[in-house]
Amino acid sequence: MTPATYLTLLRTLLVPVFAVLAIYYGMSVETGTPIEAYHWWAVTVFVIAALTDLADGIIARRFNQRTHLGAVLDPIADKLLILTAILILSILPWGDDWAIPIWFVGLVIARDAVIWGGIAVLRFLDYHVKIQPHWTGKTCTALLMVTVAWTGLKIIPLNPIYPTTVTAFFLVLATSINIRQGIEQLQQTELKRATDPENERYP
Repeated sequence: MTPATYLTLLRTLLVPVFAVLAIYYGMSVETGTPIEAYHWWAVTVFVIAALTDLADGIIARRFNQRTHLGAVLDPIADKLLILTAILILSILPWGDDWAIPIWFVGLVIARDAVIWGGIAVLRFLDYHVKIQPHWTGKTCTALLMVTVAWTGLKIIPLNPIYPTTVTAFFLVLATSINIRQGIEQLQQTELKRATDPENERYP
């Protein structure tokens, strides 16, 4: 495995560590006696995990270390980290009126369900559709990290509803672009099949 893949694995292993610390802190806040050590350790672990996401991408591109394993593990690690964080910060607020709204969690889950569910169905039907990376998708990932950090750090005195609203806009935008890409590639595949019926499969 490459160094970039090791960083991705490290991010995956940090997810349960962050989850335990974040849950303990949320529970201590609920009891009225917040244990700040849990708070800052949870934030530190999350920041380290987020930085590994940045680092593994830079290393993979800079030293040409892109691998199939890394391409599979990287989005899984990202989604585990982000979903774990927003779920905990939604269910166990880290302060009065300081939580990620539940509708935002539903939106994030719905986006993943639409994109990955659509790809799975198309592949099952033997359509080789590949969603091309788009800047809006990368922006979504960055904004999700910012939203979690904003809510977790509790340094900026603006309610988390502000970053969640901005991120929600980009989630909807990125999803619509991914759907459009899928439809366009599907139409191209159908055109190839129509003009060359002897070929049953296309890359």
